[in-house]
Amino acid sequence: MTTGLSSVQLQILREELEDHLRWRVAQLADLKAASDGDGDGDLRDLLASVAAADHAIAEARECLDRLAEGSYGTCGGCGASIPFERLKVRPLARYCMTCQRRREAA
Repeated sequence: MTTGLSSVQLQILREELEDHLRWRVAQLADLKAASDGDGDGDLRDLLASVAAADHAIAEARECLDRLAEGSYGTCGGCGASIPFERLKVRPLARYCMTCQRRREAA
């Protein structure tokens, strides 16, 4: 399966995904540490933030797995290549813009 991305583009995106993953893991650790604190914050908001960070970590790991297997950059809807420009802006993108718009309109 070819994604239409060059090896240089794939390396740039891999580095961005790894940076994003490191940032989210650190964020999750900070949020969990805050939950052990004195409880000044709203627990519901904290739990929502922990869940969002956890979800983002899972997404980043899934993207890195797809990158390793060679399917990263392929639209999960139509199978077309997702342009580098889109992935550069949104490395976690799973869909080309056409399929993303369809999903959002549904």
